[in-house]
Formats: sequence, C-alpha cells, structure tokens
Amino acid sequence: MLMALKKLLGGIVVLGAIGAGAFLFITAPERLPAETWAAAGEPDLANGERIFHAGGCTSCHAAPGAAEDQKLVLAGGLALKSPFGTFHAPNISPDETAGIGAWTLAEFGDAMKRGTGRDGEHLYPSFPYASYARMTVKDIADLYGYLKTLPKSGNVAPGHDLPFPFNMRLALGGWKLLYLDEAPRVALASADETVRRGQYLVEGPGHCGECHTPRDVLGGLKTDLWLAGGPNPEGEGRVPNITPAEGGFGSWSAGDIASYLETGFTPEFDSVGGAMVSVQKNMALLPKEDREAIAAYLKAIPAH
Repeated sequence: MLMALKKLLGGIVVLGAIGAGAFLFITAPERLPAETWAAAGEPDLANGERIFHAGGCTSCHAAPGAAEDQKLVLAGGLALKSPFGTFHAPNISPDETAGIGAWTLAEFGDAMKRGTGRDGEHLYPSFPYASYARMTVKDIADLYGYLKTLPKSGNVAPGHDLPFPFNMRLALGGWKLLYLDEAPRVALASADETVRRGQYLVEGPGHCGECHTPRDVLGGLKTDLWLAGGPNPEGEGRVPNITPAEGGFGSWSAGDIASYLETGFTPEFDSVGGAMVSVQKNMALLPKEDREAIAAYLKAIPAH
C-alpha cells in the first residue's frame, strides 16, 4: 500500500513537472525575426514625431511635473497605481545607461509588439504592448528613430513595487496567451479609410482602451465593453464612456469630438480635466486629419 502511494505521488510530481515545463515552453518570451526590423529602412522622423504624440509618450515617461521642453526629457519615474501594486514608468530617453540609448531597433520593437524586454524577460502590461502590438513595423521604427533625437537623462527610475505573486514575471506568459494578439478590438463593416485610420490610432499607438475599457480580475480588457468606461485603475473616480451611447459621445458629433481633442473644450464649453489633460495636449499636436479620423472611429464603434 505504501509503495503504491509513493508511486502515485511520484507520478503526480512527474506530471506536474512536465506540465510546468510545457507551460514555460509555450509561454516563453517571444521575439520577432530579425529580418522584420531590418526591412524597416531609414526612419521618417516627422512620422516618428507624429506617432510619439499619438502615443502620448510624455504623459507617462516625462518626469512628474515636467513642463514645456522638459516634457521631451523622458526620464521616467511616474508612479502608476493599480490593484496589482505600483508600477513605475521607465526612462526611455536615449541615455545609453539609464535609458534605451544602447537598445537596438529589434529590442525596442520586441518590447513594443511582444512585451519582451531587452534581456529576454516578460514586460508587465502596465506598458501597453497589448495595444502597441497592432502598430506597423514602419511606425515603430520611425518612433524609435525620433526617440533617439530627444535629450538624454541619467535618471534611474524606481523598480516596480509589487507584492507576491504579482512580482513573478513567469506568469505573464500565461497573461499574454489570453490577451496579447493583433486582431482588431472591434469589427467594423464597410468602414472607410478615415474610420480605418482612426481605428489604428485608437486601438494601436493611442492605446485609448487601456483606460477607457473595463478590466477583468486578471487585468485583461473586457473587449465586449470596448471603450465603455469603468473604474479608474488608480482608485479615484471613473474613466468615462467614450462610445456613441447616451452618457458617452451619443450627443456629440464627430466634429465636436475632433474639436475637443484640439481645444480641450466640450460642446457645453466645459474644459478637459484629470488625466485627460495631458492626453488632449498630445492630441492637439496631431494633424487635423488624425483627430478627425479618431472622431469618426469613435462614432462608428458599438454603443455601450
């Protein structure tokens, strides 16, 4: 009897080890083929700046309280509170030691599209690579080229402050299996070129759903409630619904939305507030046609 029990327990241990090994193999950090980035060509710095503003990079990566030209010093350090702990935005200036100055385009691109760090580690999705996965290789290469032109900062951003088990990166491979893909967030039938451009900007570089879509218990987006708003992940108030529903953008025209993104004023002449202030300032720097595309998309998606 004792021998049979030992064999049973041994079999369970072996099966557990095999299962764990299979999980780690399936969920290992992924890199894109080197030729993906080699084919990107010389960066278009003007487009890189455009993508930089669409992504709102300064909102998280500039030093807290930075203003004017200092907002282009991407020193990191901003604390991002969440139910899983506090994340700190890293330095992404072109400093070779504290920032990403020594990174290759492939390393930067793998972080953006696969959530894989320079040392082959899983990155936490507080860096919204689940949205950036939809970006084109060319736009990422152009953004990388533009970031290289910005001022350097030697600031070393704090590490993340996460309790167990959230400080274990191995589990992030399973999270990626569930939530990381390049499929559109919503299916839009008969969408014209303007709406398609808006979809790309909102779902990709703009990563609007990261704040405006509610999340499940694992921190994944509830895409059946895409952009329907929800609790503020930092714990104060709610992030608004921006679908074309009553209580959202239902009564706003596409022109109203585009104007709001440019000026910061609602149709009722109220002004932008909260975390949206920095987002709107970035959107105001985009070409008019991009703001119009975003507005067209937000009027075309399902209302919630």
